[in-house]
Amino acid sequence: MNRRKVLSAGALGAAAALAAPAVARAQQNFSWKMTNAYGPGAPFYVTGPGSPTYFCELVKQMSGGRLTIQHFAAGELIPALEGFDACSAGTVEMNAANSYFWAGKVPAAQFFTTVPFGLNFQGQNAWIYHGGGLALWEELYKPFNLVPMPMGNTGVQMTGWFRKPIEKLDDFKGLKMRIPGLAGKVYAQLGVDVKLLPGGEIFPALERGVIDAAEFVGPYQDRRLGLQKAAKYYYTTGWHEPNNVTELVVNQAAWDSLPDDLKAIVRSAAAACNVLSHTWCEATNAEALDDLVKNQGVKAGPLPSEVVEGLRATTKKTLDGLAGSDPKIKKVYDSFTAFKAKHDSWAGVSEAVFQEQIRVGA
Repeated sequence: MNRRKVLSAGALGAAAALAAPAVARAQQNFSWKMTNAYGPGAPFYVTGPGSPTYFCELVKQMSGGRLTIQHFAAGELIPALEGFDACSAGTVEMNAANSYFWAGKVPAAQFFTTVPFGLNFQGQNAWIYHGGGLALWEELYKPFNLVPMPMGNTGVQMTGWFRKPIEKLDDFKGLKMRIPGLAGKVYAQLGVDVKLLPGGEIFPALERGVIDAAEFVGPYQDRRLGLQKAAKYYYTTGWHEPNNVTELVVNQAAWDSLPDDLKAIVRSAAAACNVLSHTWCEATNAEALDDLVKNQGVKAGPLPSEVVEGLRATTKKTLDGLAGSDPKIKKVYDSFTAFKAKHDSWAGVSEAVFQEQIRVGA
């Protein structure tokens, strides 16, 4: 037999042997579970365009059924705020929530949901996808065996619902308020008794007077919870959450088990849901706010300017203090603020000018 042919055959055989595991993995089917911090039927957070259940169906279709994900809303498999630990331990492969729910475990994670007086939907996504934010997020979650990525965004949120009007900064003092994330720390500096409640517990707490004020999302979502039946002062100044990122986390070992094409499908589906969910919010909030004001007796409007300026000053003091107390927070904060400075300069000659032109022409 020709020696060259023998060597060629041997090389091909070796290459085939090396390629076999990759080929086998590419042909493998995966059946995963996803838990969620929000309850059954919640629009945006569970159902509807760009929601986690939409994501699961999209992945199934894009993968030709090779990756199927069974979705469990809060309470269906585990309690609302236990998804981070369950996914970290590998009990489930995925969890949908907001990163600021894990402030007690990973304080710097809060910046990946939203930052008071921070970036809007466009800016936050620009920082995450193109400004180094995602790499920092992944670095933070690596010790917990988790791979994070954005999967949704509400856009700007409302300050929230208050049983009494807010006319000056001191009116916050002594209030019991449901408010998560960095904004909760800002409010705490002003004497607010901050409460972290899942969405389903907000209305009964506000109705019974267990809390005096509550922030959830925006007109459509807030109306669905019935918050207008428990409080009538609705402040629209979204200083605290100029955007709000839905977080998808994937267990690291589960992620590593996927072939590259399925990883690409997961990332692409998450990015698609990020856009679809935001546009759904933009399409539904106007009608809901109009209904709340015209038909349900809600008094909606911005916070007084002097209150906003007080919140702005307190925010800077609070964030600077957090950055000075934790090197991980400082690393994320420095990245965020440096990117924001650049983005603000662009937004100042693009979006800001356009919005002013709209107001002048109205």
